[in-house]
Amino acid sequence: MTARAYILIEVEVGYIRHVVESIRDIPGVEFADVVTGPHDVIACVDAPDMAAVAETVTGGMQGIRGVLKTITCVGTG
Repeated sequence: MTARAYILIEVEVGYIRHVVESIRDIPGVEFADVVTGPHDVIACVDAPDMAAVAETVTGGMQGIRGVLKTITCVGTG
């Protein structure tokens, strides 16, 4: 069974393009888009399991320069 999660990302001013382009290059990321509202970017991750989702977020996204905060929302269906 695979896992899908939507990641809400807050980004430091001036880093939006860098963050979105970097996230799009991470394996397992289906999309990353700039959005309006309290978050700056939303990304979708498809992975084999929740451990792989966590690794994608903590080992990949959170290490990108300009990423301030991530919130992971797990999809259920």
